[in-house]
Amino acid sequence: MTLLQRTDDDDGGHLAEPRHERLTVFVRGLSIQAGIGIHDHEIGRLQTLVIDVSLDLTPGPVEQLSQTLNYETVAQAARSIAAGGHVGLVESFAEQLALACLAEGRVRRATVRVEKPGALEGTVAPGCEVVLAR
Repeated sequence: MTLLQRTDDDDGGHLAEPRHERLTVFVRGLSIQAGIGIHDHEIGRLQTLVIDVSLDLTPGPVEQLSQTLNYETVAQAARSIAAGGHVGLVESFAEQLALACLAEGRVRRATVRVEKPGALEGTVAPGCEVVLAR
C-alpha cells in the first residue's frame, strides 16, 4: 500500500488539509567562554559554557530567512551577554539569553539550557534550564 491509497481509516477520501502547528528553531552545543560564577576562584577568569537554545516561533510556511530566525542571531546574543561582563549565576545568563531571544517578535517560547562543564567534580556538566514564554 502507498501513502496515497485509501484505507478503512479514511473518512471517505476527505482528508483534512495540513496546517502548520509548530516551528522550532534550535542551536545545540554552542560553546562560549564567559566570566561566570560566584566563588572567589571564578572571578576574573573565563570558563566554558555549553548552551542549547530551542525557540518556538509562530508557525507558518518558511520560504525566506525573514520568515524564520537566523541561528547566528542566537549565537550573537549569547556572545554579547558573555562580552558584557561577569555574570554571577548560570541561571542569570540563561534568563538573559531567553529574554534576548524573546525580543524577536516571531519567538513565542524560549528554552535555554546552560551547562558549566568542570564546575562540579564527578559530573559531566551541572547547569540549568530556563523557559520563558509570551
